[in-house]
Amino acid sequence: MQTEILETADLVAQRAAAFIAEEARHAVALRGFFVMAVSGGSTPWIMLRKLANLDVPWSGIHIVQVDERIAPTGDPDRNLTHLRESLLDHVPLPAAQIQAMPVEQADLRVAAQEYAGTLRRLSGSPPVLDLVHLGLGSDGHTASLVPGDPVLAVDDQDVAITEDYKSRRRMTLTFPIINRSRRILWVITGSDKKEMLGRLLEGDRSIPSGNVSQKQSIVLADRQASGHLLAVS
Repeated sequence: MQTEILETADLVAQRAAAFIAEEARHAVALRGFFVMAVSGGSTPWIMLRKLANLDVPWSGIHIVQVDERIAPTGDPDRNLTHLRESLLDHVPLPAAQIQAMPVEQADLRVAAQEYAGTLRRLSGSPPVLDLVHLGLGSDGHTASLVPGDPVLAVDDQDVAITEDYKSRRRMTLTFPIINRSRRILWVITGSDKKEMLGRLLEGDRSIPSGNVSQKQSIVLADRQASGHLLAVS
């Protein structure tokens, strides 16, 4: 696992945006398209605003979601709301290349199956995403793969529905599709992440994030999150 420690959250966001842009240019030149799965979080919204100002081949970019809360369109709890405000409203990305999780459907399990089908159409069967962006919770969760949820054990579905977590159920990518992706980009900031970042880097599988493949991962963290981790590798 490659790890870079930067001084501030803003520098983490800047470095993450540059990394995504570079990966996108490479993928589009090589295969003609780039499929990126985006998570939520305050630093990622800064990252996406910076990405909007970079040289990116938007005509070949496809945006999918890592996870989404079960909430109405436009709800401030929805990752899609912030994704639009931070990136989608500012770049020439065709609407057909934005794949929002269908969390407003009455039958959420059918909706999860439909989203998995969308990912297969975009990225093959089984789907291999070009880049999955992840965050790290202070409880060790990533995506909406939270401690104790039955979804942690799912190994035969790429998209699943969680139980309640902080008063919301969620739709989330599962470990199988995350671990098949070509690159995994961790964006981790804030002093409340110190313990879990250490456990993530140690590959502690007792926390959800520790079950994400390390071989294709890059961790970008700020000094507050890194704590005692002083070396940049």
